[in-house]
Amino acid sequence: MDKTVIKIENLFVELDGVSVLENVNLTVNEYDFLGIIGPNGGGKTTLLRVLLDLVKPVRGKIRIMGESLEKNRHLLGYVPQYAVFDRNFPISVEEVVMSARLARKQGRRFSHEDYKIAAAALERMEILPLRSRQMGELSGGERQRVLVARALAAQPRILLLDEPTASVDSRFAAGFYELLQELNREMTLILVSHDISAVSTYVKTLACLNRTLFYENSRELSQEMIEKTYHCPVDLIAHGIPHRVLPPHDGVVGS
Repeated sequence: MDKTVIKIENLFVELDGVSVLENVNLTVNEYDFLGIIGPNGGGKTTLLRVLLDLVKPVRGKIRIMGESLEKNRHLLGYVPQYAVFDRNFPISVEEVVMSARLARKQGRRFSHEDYKIAAAALERMEILPLRSRQMGELSGGERQRVLVARALAAQPRILLLDEPTASVDSRFAAGFYELLQELNREMTLILVSHDISAVSTYVKTLACLNRTLFYENSRELSQEMIEKTYHCPVDLIAHGIPHRVLPPHDGVVGS
């Protein structure tokens, strides 16, 4: 029987008096790789921020590994869409990854075990040789791998990723998604993205979000789900392997 790691029930969120999420219900099972797609402003990033306890819902219930969000927030790791680094600020790759260990230190110095965990995360993301490099010297793809390594150094059970390939080229993105598939053998992944075709190639299940969540615990997207999400008629086109593409329509650009 599948083990539930995230349970969201009847979630409503408002920002500055504006409704952003309405009646969101979602069950995520252990070792799922869930992709969440939807238009800009549809609430995808807000949903991740609610899971990170950075945004408080108006009402609704969230359980992480069967416990309250407040109790088990530490089980979630987060990779932002992008991180702005001052290229002149002297911080190394290793120092960025080690920052994930700070919450556990409570004023104590980093231990040998902390450095070992950080090194393992860097090696997992195939950037261990860059550990002494300054962040300002890295390419966009290298910086994104550092951000994932930082999240892994916190030893999460669930990894949240917000548009992790938005600022990198397609060649890097393909290898990055393959790395995520490897990580999925050890943890649950939730990935927010606009790249519908690529995401649906690699994830296990797909959901559509535009204030309300449409989810059928499947990798397939129905015509009805997409039309309810994007509020327009669309065509689904298959390209050999299971993935779906949205054509441009009224300002919505498909992948």
